[in-house]
Amino acid sequence: MVKHNNLKEQPIIVPADRLSTEALSGLIQEFVTRSGTDYGKRETSLEEKVSAIRKLLTNGRAKIIYAPSSQTFNIVLSKDIQPPGACRRQKGTP
Repeated sequence: MVKHNNLKEQPIIVPADRLSTEALSGLIQEFVTRSGTDYGKRETSLEEKVSAIRKLLTNGRAKIIYAPSSQTFNIVLSKDIQPPGACRRQKGTP
């Protein structure tokens, strides 16, 4: 879950269509080759991984997030982005 603790350091959503083709491809390739990314039990090629992430970005199911505090980019599922000031209840809490 992406949380917003400090207004000054809020993550910034970067529209994928605002990046050059080369920058977007590089960002996606870097993301899918990070250690800790898991694509299930079946072996998946780099091209398949890149295609799947590009599709998620294109249809709005994922967003590119820039974190000013760490000066890093990440790709996050849209459903996991919590708007600033929103307080989401955990399952099982009143």
